[in-house]
Amino acid sequence: MEKGEWDNHTSPVEFILLGMGNVPSLQTLLFLLSLIIYLVTMAANILIVLLVVADRHLHTPMYFFLGNLSSLETCYSSTILSRLLASFLTGDSTISVHGCMAQFYFFGYFLVSECYLLAMMSYDRYLAICQPLLYASLMTWKVSLQLAAASWLVGFFTSTVVTSFVSRLRFCGLKVIDHFFCDFTPLLEVACSDTNAARLVTFTLAVFNLVLPFLSNLASYVCIIAAILRIPSSVGRQKAFSTCSSHLIVVTVFYGTLIIVYLMPRTPQLRQLNKVFSFFYTILTPLVNPLIYSLQNREVREALRKALRKALACTQSSC
Repeated sequence: MEKGEWDNHTSPVEFILLGMGNVPSLQTLLFLLSLIIYLVTMAANILIVLLVVADRHLHTPMYFFLGNLSSLETCYSSTILSRLLASFLTGDSTISVHGCMAQFYFFGYFLVSECYLLAMMSYDRYLAICQPLLYASLMTWKVSLQLAAASWLVGFFTSTVVTSFVSRLRFCGLKVIDHFFCDFTPLLEVACSDTNAARLVTFTLAVFNLVLPFLSNLASYVCIIAAILRIPSSVGRQKAFSTCSSHLIVVTVFYGTLIIVYLMPRTPQLRQLNKVFSFFYTILTPLVNPLIYSLQNREVREALRKALRKALACTQSSC
């Protein structure tokens, strides 16, 4: 085979990520905004993890799942934002094929794991509100560990399978990915080989790993709301709803934006809007989740106050 012919049939060594749009005057502003979001996201989620570990009042299955979710959010944000920050800072929008596949793998891993973790948290709230007498025997620490481990393992398996199919595709010709990270559909748009197998496998796994956890969340909250409405006193209803309201908000925001992104047609007119919604669920959701839990949850707020008082007392005594 001639060298020129070989070059025309091999995949490129790097891609160009178009990002949020080629507006040089906004690069500094976008960098500062992304940096603030990243730092606050990391600090808030790490703080949640530390509170769950340090405060014995938070040593319950519900907060164990919350700690797992916050740990996942730190990884999730780093997968997307670290590369985006480097692009804003250096002006270099290229990413190697291996780097792109690595980002795609970890993004899929954390996305699927989060879907299952949210479903596990909904199930935990269902047992606590709808089966309160059986909760302690059903949601033991062993069961909590198994459910959390299953969430991470299913994410690992799913992303490994999908990435193996995507990485076998040939990416020749145009190397430009019209997105700010390496996502499934934008990657297929620049592939020049048959993508049917990758599409079929991904669609099948998406039904099991995105749709089924969503339906599980939905079923849990239908039962929870029905149980709350049967409580005779308004104080009792308010107390019961307060234990799951923060999680319900997180689930609604996460799945709302996720459904819009992956059901919205990727027409030229809607691509920028698609990026906006993608920015929301990949970058803003990990930022607002710990804020929602800390503002809505009395036990988390109390644990935070206790930690701040201890830190202040330690500072004043120069310990």
